[in-house]
Amino acid sequence: MQYNLLSENEMKAIDALKEYHGGAREIVETIKEMRNFETRKRILAEKGFGAMIEDAEMLVKKFPKIEDFEVENDISYNDNYGIATAQVSGWQGAKVTHHAMKRIAESASSDEPCFVPSEFISVVALTDNYVYNGDLMATLMMSENIMKASKFCSTNLIGIPQPESRFLELEKVTGATFERADVGNGMSALTLKNQGTFFGNFGGIEVANNNHLVYLDGITRTALATGADFFLNPSWSTIIAICYYGRDIPNLHIKISMLLSTQNTMQFRMLLNIMKEYLREDGTSPLYEINIGNGATAETFIQCAKELKESGIKGVSLAAHIYINPDLGMAGFNWTDNAFKVLESGTNMTFKYESDGTARELDTMEAYFLPEDERDAVADKIGDVIFYKALRATKDGKAFMKKGIKVIFGGASY
Repeated sequence: MQYNLLSENEMKAIDALKEYHGGAREIVETIKEMRNFETRKRILAEKGFGAMIEDAEMLVKKFPKIEDFEVENDISYNDNYGIATAQVSGWQGAKVTHHAMKRIAESASSDEPCFVPSEFISVVALTDNYVYNGDLMATLMMSENIMKASKFCSTNLIGIPQPESRFLELEKVTGATFERADVGNGMSALTLKNQGTFFGNFGGIEVANNNHLVYLDGITRTALATGADFFLNPSWSTIIAICYYGRDIPNLHIKISMLLSTQNTMQFRMLLNIMKEYLREDGTSPLYEINIGNGATAETFIQCAKELKESGIKGVSLAAHIYINPDLGMAGFNWTDNAFKVLESGTNMTFKYESDGTARELDTMEAYFLPEDERDAVADKIGDVIFYKALRATKDGKAFMKKGIKVIFGGASY
């Protein structure tokens, strides 16, 4: 006997939530509009980010260019090799991103010019303040519209406090109930029973009962308010839910994080089955990217890529960490040799940096979860961490290029 991944009642609740937000067509069109350069620039000027954006537009003109490196080193590419896409994690809001831009611009006149990664990851809780006060939109504007990142992934942790009125409205719309606690000032937070320690539940990964609806609501509200279109997932249930929810919303995607990563081919096939169940008409899935786990070998990565190709599912990329900060795994982790094996086999991969391989101040998971005022106070230091990650990605990318491997960086580096 084969069981459906979603029951009729669960699909009914998800459908009702989508209609509450205006339906698929309105969600699609609003995301498009909120990603427009002029739309974002106007809104950010109204929210007090105009000067920062103007400075970012000047900084990006000073960025180092990949073409210079290609010419100086007589680079040519081997079409039999895979394509490497650079990804850096930790773009923690507008001030951090702006400072990292300053460092990249300054690097143009140094002995070590730094290129912009193609994909950015941010682990900032989607609080109402961050989503609606312009901070997230300014971060997206600088990353996507100015630095020309191909993807910017935001993280929705369902355990963050939200207005109690929102929970009441969600219960009315979906018919679900959400177990939560009053945290004061009209705010409530979902009860996370597995959170014995902060990292025990990582600030909101637990998605019990109907909590996947809170996740879907959070990413939809954020998408409509800012144009954000790519989100980190916290659980298996939200993967299933978004694959169903987003089947008619082609500009809404998720990434499978290293916390739910594919350590072996059996886990990978589970993801393929979920995607197959709710594919879009064009053969794509709301699941855009899968992080192959830190414990996987190059051979496992290559096998997953083969099975993805055989599945016929389109538009999914596979990523691997190259360096990680020690509180994500073993000290001294370095996947560089494996990355060469993968790429030289003809397999595409996204090469990701949670760290630059050193023990820098604020190069920690804890830095991802600083309160907003504390994060702003150390924005320069976190921005430095991001710069050094991007610099490490640049150095490794150059090594790939010298081997004939094509590397994709952000558009501002071209």
